[in-house]
Amino acid sequence: MASVTFKNNPVTLLGNEVKVGDQAPEFEVLANDLSPFQLKDSAEKIKLISVVPSIDTGVCDAQTRRFNEEAGELENVEVLTISADLPFAQKRWCGANGLENVITLSDHRELSFGKAYGVAIEELRLLARAVFVIDTNDKVVHAEYVSEATNHPDYEAAIAAAKSAN
Repeated sequence: MASVTFKNNPVTLLGNEVKVGDQAPEFEVLANDLSPFQLKDSAEKIKLISVVPSIDTGVCDAQTRRFNEEAGELENVEVLTISADLPFAQKRWCGANGLENVITLSDHRELSFGKAYGVAIEELRLLARAVFVIDTNDKVVHAEYVSEATNHPDYEAAIAAAKSAN
């Protein structure tokens, strides 16, 4: 398992670590309208999955904005931001901030995504910061577990992986 800290305190991640070359695990989360969303709903697209602990924090806000800006330049790439925030909070945040190029999804109900991708923080019921890029055949081509949850991911590496997955 990936070794992750939250505010410099070690945390326990539930689930299995996903590695480059793995078949992307299926999951079910909630869209902002409370409808179910699964990996297969993005079939035939490259998926850049940006995982954040809570969209209402500074680093998570910046991460979501950065990938929103980049999404407009990426061909056949769907940018998904997943957190354990409630769908209502995600919808309010996106509306207030004018973000249109990312799809925010909530894993609050069952931590299906968090457990499938090894990012569910047992002690906090939040998701650890991570970025995954999944190609059109649902193979993982990029996986980054950010070792300190309050740090930024490697944006350039994720964007490069999404571009080269075409």
